Amino acid sequence: MKGRIGSWCVAVAACLGAACGQTTATTEDASSGDTAADVAQPDTVFPKNFVWGAAIAGFQVDMGCPTLPAAQCDDAKSDWYQWVTDPVLIADGIDYLSGDPPSAGPGFWETWPAYLDAARDSAHLSGLRTSIEWSRIFPDGAAEKATTVEELKAFANKDAVAEYHAIFKGAHDRGMTLLVTLNHYTLPLWIHDGKDCHLKGLDPPPAGCVNRGWVEKDRMLKAIALYAGYCAAEFGGEVDLWGTLNEPFAVVLAGYILPSADRTNPPGLVLQLDAALAVMFNMMEGHARMYDAVHANDTVDADGDGKAAMVGIVSNLAYVVPADPANPKHVIAATHADWVYNQVFLEATINGEVDRDLDGVPEEHRPDMKGRMDFIGINYYNQLPVNDSPIPGADKWKFLDFQPVTSAFATNPEGIYKEVTFASKYKLPIYITENGTGEDKSTGIANYVKPHLTWLHKAIAEGADVRGYFYWTLMDNYEWNHGVGPFKMGLFAVDQKTKTPVVTPMATGYGAMATVNGF
Repeated sequence: MKGRIGSWCVAVAACLGAACGQTTATTEDASSGDTAADVAQPDTVFPKNFVWGAAIAGFQVDMGCPTLPAAQCDDAKSDWYQWVTDPVLIADGIDYLSGDPPSAGPGFWETWPAYLDAARDSAHLSGLRTSIEWSRIFPDGAAEKATTVEELKAFANKDAVAEYHAIFKGAHDRGMTLLVTLNHYTLPLWIHDGKDCHLKGLDPPPAGCVNRGWVEKDRMLKAIALYAGYCAAEFGGEVDLWGTLNEPFAVVLAGYILPSADRTNPPGLVLQLDAALAVMFNMMEGHARMYDAVHANDTVDADGDGKAAMVGIVSNLAYVVPADPANPKHVIAATHADWVYNQVFLEATINGEVDRDLDGVPEEHRPDMKGRMDFIGINYYNQLPVNDSPIPGADKWKFLDFQPVTSAFATNPEGIYKEVTFASKYKLPIYITENGTGEDKSTGIANYVKPHLTWLHKAIAEGADVRGYFYWTLMDNYEWNHGVGPFKMGLFAVDQKTKTPVVTPMATGYGAMATVNGF
C-alpha cells in the first residue's frame, strides 16, 4: 500500500510543482543563446502588448541579503521558514528537507535593483510576477484583532510595506507590468504552526495543534480576506493584476495526502484525506473572499486600461493523458484525473459549481463563489499519464480511483496548447504564470522554451486570449524543501559571494525573443 500510494503522490507532486543595487551583472558565456540579430525577422510573432515576463516567489528569493542584517532580511515568522529551519523537522525523514538555510537564497530583499536592471537590460522583460509575504507585513497575531481593512492598517510592518512599494516602483520604472500573488504557499506562524500540527495532528486543541491554517475555515477566511483587502488598498496604485492563491492543489497534496521527496508542504501529514478535502474547499472559498476583498479595496487604475483590478487564481494544470490510449479504462481514469487536477477549482470559482466528493459531478451551486475570476493563471510543466488502478480507500475517497504512471512521466510541450485550449472555454484572459526548466542554461531556450512557446502560439492563433508568459524563474532560487541544490531554473545565475546576477544564455536567449515579440 505504501509503495502504490507513494508512486501516486511522487508523480503528482513532481507535476505540480523561486549598495548591492549598484552592482553590474556578470556574464556567463552566452554564445549559444540567440541574439536579437538572430531573430530580427521572427517567423512566430505574438500579439501586440504581449507580456514577456519572469516569475518569482518572495520566500524563494528574498532571503540571503549580502549586507543587511538577518533581522531585516529574513522572513522568520512564516510557516515555511519554520519548516525548513527547525532541527526537529529536518531530522524527521518524512519531511524530505535539505537543511539548507533560506539565507542561501539570492537576497532579493536587498539586491532587487541589480536583478531588475538585469531583467530589463539582458532579458528585456516587460513583466514581473512576484508575491507579497503575509508574514512580512503582519508578523504577529496582533493583526487578528482587526475586523476591518482600516483597522488592520495599524498592525502593518511599516518597513516591509515601504520595501514593497520600492520594489513595485522599481519594476514600473523599468517598464514592467506587475502580477502580484497574495499567497504563494506561505502562511504566518500565528495562523499556521506547521511543526505543531505535524507533531500533534489536526484535532482541535488541547489534543491537537493550536494554529491549524487552512483547516480552520472561519478563522482562515476572515484573516486572509482582510489581508487581501489591505494589500489591495495599500498597493492598488501600483498593482492591477492580482493572483490570490498559488497552486492550491499542490498545497493539498503535499501537505495533507502524502509528502514526497519532490514536494513537502507544512504540515506534512500523511493520508489525512478528510482534512485534505476540507482544505481544498476552504481554499476555493478563500479565493472567492479574497477576490471580493481586492475589488472592494483596489480603486486605482494603475495601468490606465480602465480597470482598477483584475483578479485570478494561479492554477497548476497538468496535461493528463491515459497511460494506454487504447485502453478504455485508462481513458475513463484520465478523464476523472483531469477533473480533479484541472477543473474542480475553476468550476467552483468561475461557475459556482462545487463537487465536494470529487466524483466528477458537482452537487452544490454557490452563487457567492460564482464569477470570482477575471483571468486564469496557468502554471504548466509536465504531462501526467494515468491508469485505472485504484488506491486503497477509493470506495470512500473518489479521487483515489486512478493512479499516475511514474515511468511515463515526461515533459510535453504540446500540453501547454492543450491546457490553454481547455481553459479558453471559460472565455477569460489567460496568463502563463509559470513555465520553466532546470535544463542546462546553454540549451534551455532551444530545447524547452521555444517548443512550449510554439505550442502556445498555436493556441493563440486558434483564438485563445493569452496575454502574457512568465518564465519560471528570474534567478536561481531557494526551491522550497530542496533548498539551493538540485534546481537551477533561473534566467540568471547567482554569484554566491556577492549575491548579484550572472547573465546566462537563458537570459539573453529569452531577451532576444522579447525584443522582437517572437522568434
